[in-house]
Amino acid sequence: MYHIVYAFLYLLSLLPWFIIYAISDVLFFFIYHVVGYRKQIVLNNLTIAFPEKSIDERTKIAKEFYRTFTDTLLEILKLISISEAEINKRFACNYEVVNNLAATGQNIQLLGGHFFNWEFLNLAYAKNFQIPFLGIYLPLTSKVFNRIMYQIRGKFGTGMIAAGNFNREFYHLSKGRFVLAVAGDQNPVNLSKSFWLPLFGKMTPFVDGPERIALAKNTAIVFTNFYRIKRGYYQSEFILLTTTPKELPKGAITLAFRDFLETEIKKRPANFLWSHRRWKHEFDAEKYGHLVIESPK
Repeated sequence: MYHIVYAFLYLLSLLPWFIIYAISDVLFFFIYHVVGYRKQIVLNNLTIAFPEKSIDERTKIAKEFYRTFTDTLLEILKLISISEAEINKRFACNYEVVNNLAATGQNIQLLGGHFFNWEFLNLAYAKNFQIPFLGIYLPLTSKVFNRIMYQIRGKFGTGMIAAGNFNREFYHLSKGRFVLAVAGDQNPVNLSKSFWLPLFGKMTPFVDGPERIALAKNTAIVFTNFYRIKRGYYQSEFILLTTTPKELPKGAITLAFRDFLETEIKKRPANFLWSHRRWKHEFDAEKYGHLVIESPK
């Protein structure tokens, strides 16, 4: 079954970009206007993040989000057959920030959010970094499509680590050189081992993994931003936070990432993945008060 599905999708991936985006336009209409896929979740998230905006303004952001979302789904199809030259043509980045750090012998941890199109960066980063690039993924329930996505993400050398096996797999991979990409905005599994701090004014749990890895492996911390310039073309920017994570106070990396995340979302509201419930956990001061990270005075 895998070979049949892959062959079919590969043939579809050879379609010209303008046809891909025409299909995306149809898909947008169906998902947004007909099905209303997670529309209430999106609008609720936008209400929390941008209470000062009118309903019309938030609806406009939602529509732009869904257009970007469907474009992303179809762009993943194109990545099946995309060449190295084509990925570099369509994804620009200041790679020297990471490569200069790698040249010093230090390993690097990239912290980013669920911006569009994160599937592009899996290929572009792996192609242009001078040391191995590692990414974390959630396996799909379908074995066929999970295998296809694994192949797409790793086609230029990305080392893929399943989230459920992270500790075991990363233990072995981290013995060598690496650039590890972490989505710091995902909802934590264990709230009692998370950092709590306001995101857009509402208390939110943040995973503590990036700080634990930084302390254990002494990784440089680099924030990564990426966004669409126009359909099919992206810009990515690296911002160095620190090369000495052990000298920072507890929670400082997470605080800085929260500020970075808010700033980038405000710049391009439709560029963030609003279809997941960012604020699904309610803060309980009695349970989690000791985990609150406060900004320095």
